Amino acid sequence: MSMSVRIAIDVMGGDHGLVVTLAAAARFQEAHPGVTLLLVGDESQIRQELPQHGLREGDLLHVVHAPEVVLMDESPAVALRSKKKSSMRVAIDLVKDGAAQAAVSAGNTGALMATAKFVLKTLPGIDRPAICTALPSMTGHTHVLDLGANVECNAEHLFQFAVMGSVLVEAYDDNPEPKVGLLNVGAEAIKGNDTVKAAAALLEEGPINYIGFVEGDDIYRGVADVVVCDGFVGNVALKTSEGLAKMIAQFLREEFNRTWLSKAAAVCALPVLKRLKNRLDPGRYNGASLLGLQGIVIKSHGGADVQAFISALGVALREIEKDVPRRIDQRLGQLLNEKEMA
Repeated sequence: MSMSVRIAIDVMGGDHGLVVTLAAAARFQEAHPGVTLLLVGDESQIRQELPQHGLREGDLLHVVHAPEVVLMDESPAVALRSKKKSSMRVAIDLVKDGAAQAAVSAGNTGALMATAKFVLKTLPGIDRPAICTALPSMTGHTHVLDLGANVECNAEHLFQFAVMGSVLVEAYDDNPEPKVGLLNVGAEAIKGNDTVKAAAALLEEGPINYIGFVEGDDIYRGVADVVVCDGFVGNVALKTSEGLAKMIAQFLREEFNRTWLSKAAAVCALPVLKRLKNRLDPGRYNGASLLGLQGIVIKSHGGADVQAFISALGVALREIEKDVPRRIDQRLGQLLNEKEMA
């Protein structure tokens, strides 16, 4: 690897803490031996667990002490005021100080967003950061934002999300002209609320490949590479999708276990079912980007298992390699200059 990559990991965050994060760190470092990992958390607990995962401190693995932990149900305000030495805060501080190029945490989403915005600040031209992740589609995957950071947005916010999402996919997927759609209740121009219509007007004049309104099912049809919405709509869509996937899996289990004949059919179908599970496994898509910050912060699902957390670390590595914040900053700088000249 031509560049020195350093990733700070909040190893105390999430539902499982060290059990998952250290195991993931070990396997990630095996796959990426040139990456330096900074394990942030209670140093005595971390060092006690390192040998069980085959990890040793050295040039490419460092323990950074953080005596506090942000709880999963703690309010963002409490985390900001009272947990300045939390593993989450210290990991983000490492990015601000240049000791790490990205921070990864499975901790409290609200606290992570609030802390990251407070410590790293937003890029010039960005009012609010947005949460963006990839979801599986018939053509590969679709990046969707915002997924819950901003439940109320105006047209300018949606425009900024679209620009950020477009730049992310350009870099992340090596896609020179990603298709960007605005999530709406219909594809017709007359549909939608005033905010969505105003955002569409901005996007039609914008510097991205805007394809118009898309509907909820278009996310999974792969009609667009980037789908933009406010955080309220995005979070509902995400959670609905997760619930639907669990329901289908439950129904399949029930039907295959219903009779001896269906159980026999299940054995025959097992290879197909395994491939289907792998394609739809949410762990493959774990790792949401907090876009719009002056630094890279990746949110892992709180209940992520080892493989899912490895996926989040992979997202951080990819964004470092592609220098995503700088590329977003450059695109926004061009837009601001054009506005001043207009």
